[in-house]
Amino acid sequence: MSKLRFKFFSLIVDMIFVNLAVLTALLMRFLGTIPAENFDAYLRLMPFLTLSYVVCGWLYSLYDPEQHDSPWATTARVFPTALLGTLALTAVAFLGGPETAAFPRLTLPIILVLTIVFLLGWRLLFLRTVNIRWPEQRTLIIGCSEKSGDVADDLAEAIHLREKWGWKLIDIVPSDKGLHSINDIICEQKINRVIVANPALLREFIEQLVLTEHTRLTVDVVPELYEAFIGRTHSIVGDIPLMRIVSGTIPRYHRFFKRLFDFAMALALIIATLPIMLLAALVILLSDKGPVFYRQTRIGQNQKPFTMYKFRTMVRNAEELSGPVLATEDDPRITAVGKFLRTYRIDELPQMINIVRGEMSFVGPRPERPNFVADYAKEIPGYSERFRIKPGVTGLAQVNGGYATTPELKLKYDLMYLYHQSFGFDIQIAVETIKVVLSGRGAR
Repeated sequence: MSKLRFKFFSLIVDMIFVNLAVLTALLMRFLGTIPAENFDAYLRLMPFLTLSYVVCGWLYSLYDPEQHDSPWATTARVFPTALLGTLALTAVAFLGGPETAAFPRLTLPIILVLTIVFLLGWRLLFLRTVNIRWPEQRTLIIGCSEKSGDVADDLAEAIHLREKWGWKLIDIVPSDKGLHSINDIICEQKINRVIVANPALLREFIEQLVLTEHTRLTVDVVPELYEAFIGRTHSIVGDIPLMRIVSGTIPRYHRFFKRLFDFAMALALIIATLPIMLLAALVILLSDKGPVFYRQTRIGQNQKPFTMYKFRTMVRNAEELSGPVLATEDDPRITAVGKFLRTYRIDELPQMINIVRGEMSFVGPRPERPNFVADYAKEIPGYSERFRIKPGVTGLAQVNGGYATTPELKLKYDLMYLYHQSFGFDIQIAVETIKVVLSGRGAR
């Protein structure tokens, strides 16, 4: 069972037991028969009380299996979850007005006790009777110098204590071991997690390690004081905090919801902007009698080529003599209509078709043409990393830079998004994109 499946399973079971605790408390209060008005009040409160307990469980790491390595650790998370959830239920029951007035207040202490018993009971029983095979985390620790030796040893001991959660320490290597040798160990031993014990001494080494082709490699570092100031702790092994530099895989739930959001929003935008697109197509057609759309091969996820669609903004056969070149300031190939379309990004609207087809996303690195990709891959270290995710209509580089931003700087923005992507980050970039579109900033 993967951790994601365990979390989903825990959520479902908790939802059932929370409501079972409430119903049991009501049955105890009314000696086996719940009056209709009291049951109706429970039904009105059921969505809120279910959500409140689950959110409280998330706040107290109730759904992280590695936080349940002892009965006391489980109790320390179940108790505040039940207490805070019951307090939230109490507040809504008292302040909910006539619709919740019939919910019996005397059941609230009973609900608290039963919730603790149920949530704690099933976890202790399940985790100690069911043999779960967690995904193996084959771990390599880098750093056993005089400065980091104690930390490396403490990490090794903590990992051994977590073997039942899938952790497996493969080796500890010194800080001065070369990248080539460490790459050999990673490949031969099928390492999928690296922990660097002294990152301050190995900054360039960490950058080189992250930018290698180990697509399923998770890299964590033990933060020094400076890293602690500028970052946040992602996990704790034993009593040692770890900061995540790069995650080996993007969670499946994130990919699913991102794809769902992209598909729904692309269809909505196609419908909402259809009059604008029809008008743009008509103006392009009447202005120079040329084709309305511009089809161009771009490189997408996993370096697979696809055809990207845009409204044509340049004269016909713009690259017939020059070959593939980037647009320049006041590019003479851009038509008067094309300049307006580019300023307000109307020329990008046909890319909604690419999003619906699953070739692009709303947010991601901008797709480049094959000849540029071949050149950049040779010249810029780590350039191939950006192809781990789908290209986007907009991205961090587009809202913070412009057409003149160098490929090296754009790659830094792309990697910042790749390694820290989240739904909230996507929303932030989308809002910034709207500002850019309304202002016309960065258009060429």
